Amino acid sequence: MSTRWTKSTLIFGGAAIWGLLLASCVVSNRTIVAPPQIAGATYVGSNKCAQCHEETAKGFHSATHAKLAAKGGNAQDIGCESCHGPGSVHVKAGGGAGTIVNPGTSPETCFQCHLDKRGEFSLPSNHPVMSGKMSCSDCHNPHSGDAVAQGDTTNEGSINSTCLKCHTSQGGPYVFEHEASREGCVVCHSPHGSMNAKMLKARNANLCLQCHFQQNTSSGQIMIGGRDHGSFLSRGTCWSAGCHEAVHGSHVSSSLRF
Repeated sequence: MSTRWTKSTLIFGGAAIWGLLLASCVVSNRTIVAPPQIAGATYVGSNKCAQCHEETAKGFHSATHAKLAAKGGNAQDIGCESCHGPGSVHVKAGGGAGTIVNPGTSPETCFQCHLDKRGEFSLPSNHPVMSGKMSCSDCHNPHSGDAVAQGDTTNEGSINSTCLKCHTSQGGPYVFEHEASREGCVVCHSPHGSMNAKMLKARNANLCLQCHFQQNTSSGQIMIGGRDHGSFLSRGTCWSAGCHEAVHGSHVSSSLRF
């Protein structure tokens, strides 16, 4: 009897301790992430960085990433160093590659916080960040403005301006534009990676039916634009069945046929 009671105590006591430890993590009101490290380097503070990188530091106070700055007497105000690592070696060397972490040459620094993006970039259709042909900073400017998910983080104008820097032909102007483009490329595309070709959010007509949907009153009908598309959808996707091929816009067809 005594032995059984001891085992129960250990089981329930251990579970209680584990629960307290878990609760202590859950109730934390901030995310704790260790910054990248550089052998032999110590933290010097963002003010030291600003002495040379004045133009970059000028707008950093408005950046979402500015919230990464550690505060407090022992924190050394490590705003810049949260992503670039401790800067004492870099300062002593007067700058130079290899003395500081450069997220522009490797996405691993970004992945320390953005863990889900590592997985998205590993999907079959993706932007070639993992292969080194692109970097996160090609689309995102971490030093100023709001890093809004699925938005124009570079603050250069329209919501599509980041994508159109490379995908210029998709920007038009068109006589008949696809209205979805007004809401942004990310309405149809997953910008980091997707299981579907061309980083589409869905591989078939379900992508289009997110917007082009009408209530059907008769069984067997799929009404789109006032016309039954039931027999059309079996031929392929909306853009590959010889119908709405000009998906970004057209100069001759209001139905984006060609």
